[in-house]
Amino acid sequence: MQLSDLDLNGTYTYADYFKWKFEERVELIKGKIFKMSPAPSPSHQKLVFFIHVRLDSFLTGKPCQVFEAPFDVRLAQKTKNDQQVITVLQPDVCVICDPAKVDEKGCAGAPDIVVEVLSPGNNAKELKKKYEVYEESGVKEYWIVSPQNQWVRSYTLTDGKFKESPFLVSGDTLESSVLPGFTLNITELFKIIEPVE
Repeated sequence: MQLSDLDLNGTYTYADYFKWKFEERVELIKGKIFKMSPAPSPSHQKLVFFIHVRLDSFLTGKPCQVFEAPFDVRLAQKTKNDQQVITVLQPDVCVICDPAKVDEKGCAGAPDIVVEVLSPGNNAKELKKKYEVYEESGVKEYWIVSPQNQWVRSYTLTDGKFKESPFLVSGDTLESSVLPGFTLNITELFKIIEPVE
């Protein structure tokens, strides 16, 4: 089967998604197919790796775990039935503090923290829909990293709604309310993608 064989206006579930074996990477947002960007750039990969390593180092000996794409996160309200799950995302990085949510297929339920590093291929519709499903499903913190503009935006779930931080830029530090004591130095983060002179 090829991606072109599917009706891109159709509605699909995780049970469908799990059977697909085509080369293109896709995500499901509320049953709709979203093609993922082509292979990430070296800058994107360096940022993802940097964040993953910082989180992994901080979480050593703690119950939370960090995962990096490709890693399926199945978001559903009160079900683990593959036929009823209509949102499957692959966040660049996610932190999961409830080990019961981790299974052989990935994560069943909302991670505690989701990190998305923007690519030139990300479109506003995709970003808006991801924001909505992360908020609805109960992701406690959502970080968006923009390599092009060198800023980070953090959203913290408060009373069921995301509350946004100011833009964090060079000289600022991201502090996590989910992981007390964890900080991410924004200057150090973006230094890794500066050209070598």
